[in-house]
Amino acid sequence: MRKVVKDVNSRQLCDAIVEGMQENKARDITVLDLREISNAVCDFFVICSGDSTTHVDGISNSVTRYTRKELKEKPWHTEGKTNSEWVLLDYIDVVAHIFYKDARQFYDLEDLWADAKRTDVQNIN
Repeated sequence: MRKVVKDVNSRQLCDAIVEGMQENKARDITVLDLREISNAVCDFFVICSGDSTTHVDGISNSVTRYTRKELKEKPWHTEGKTNSEWVLLDYIDVVAHIFYKDARQFYDLEDLWADAKRTDVQNIN
């Protein structure tokens, strides 16, 4: 059996997702580091908000474009593109959650994963 060596580590992918979000002026970007949590579904959650469903869709497109261009990575699975209230981009080791601001407050992932190390990214406007 051959061991597959990953060219891109989860931290690089996480940083690229944040950059892709910032390119489209995502709001309130938060990174949750889940690596120290047993039975976590991935290494990182990257969460952000958009001001409208159009903005949410634009942010998800920006993240997909940026990760493909910079790291040759594309999401393994995508959810929520039809209504753009909560778009999930699953890169296996890193999952990006792009919320319409009201949906983000309702689901409150930061509170659900409160044991994770949290980093709030400064908006660059």
